[in-house]
Amino acid sequence: MEQTKILAICGIDTGIGKSMVTGLMAGALRKEGMRVTTQKPVQTGCEGRPEDILLHRRLMGAGWSEADEQGLSCPYCFPFPASPHLAARLAGSAIEPETIDRATEALARDHDLLLIEGAGGLLVPLNENLLQLDYLAARGYPLVLVTSPRLGSINHTLLSLEAIRSRDMRLAGLVYNLHGDAPAEIVRDTLVTLKAALARYGLACRIVLLPDTRESTSVNWKVLLDG
Repeated sequence: MEQTKILAICGIDTGIGKSMVTGLMAGALRKEGMRVTTQKPVQTGCEGRPEDILLHRRLMGAGWSEADEQGLSCPYCFPFPASPHLAARLAGSAIEPETIDRATEALARDHDLLLIEGAGGLLVPLNENLLQLDYLAARGYPLVLVTSPRLGSINHTLLSLEAIRSRDMRLAGLVYNLHGDAPAEIVRDTLVTLKAALARYGLACRIVLLPDTRESTSVNWKVLLDG
């Protein structure tokens, strides 16, 4: 059996659309016959069932599963809305990479593709000694980076690309999330700037445009699997 493909869906910041992208991509590929599921290793600002996993399942057209109930899709869920390391500490806990690894391996066994949604931006601390991007880099996961044309996105995206390149990680694609009402001039200029940055950094990858959730079926998510 072919090894499960794993993609990390990360963003330039919090609130950039990672959960929407993860759920929409999983749902579209499920409709094409792929066995796809999602994981959010760490969710903060939430009690009970993790909100982002619930959103994934709704967008996928899937119900709450036994794996979800076992906590495999979200090994760590903390009530305080903060960086993972702080939310864990305030809950009297600590994030252990081995716990996430075991959950990831269990989910991957029964699927063709596992989409792992990151928390916040790339360099958020998982614990006092480990950044999220370093955790992903150590496991060789390719990244899909979600960005947007909102103010500040160019700076945040270029910093993210610098961090990805410095770790010699594989960027499978860039999702340009157009949901919102950014001026057309900024939308066009940001896209041109991002294309030039990818070329300058030697990160040859696809850019996928996400018009909005109502038009998600027009998105060719499969191109990100070839990155």
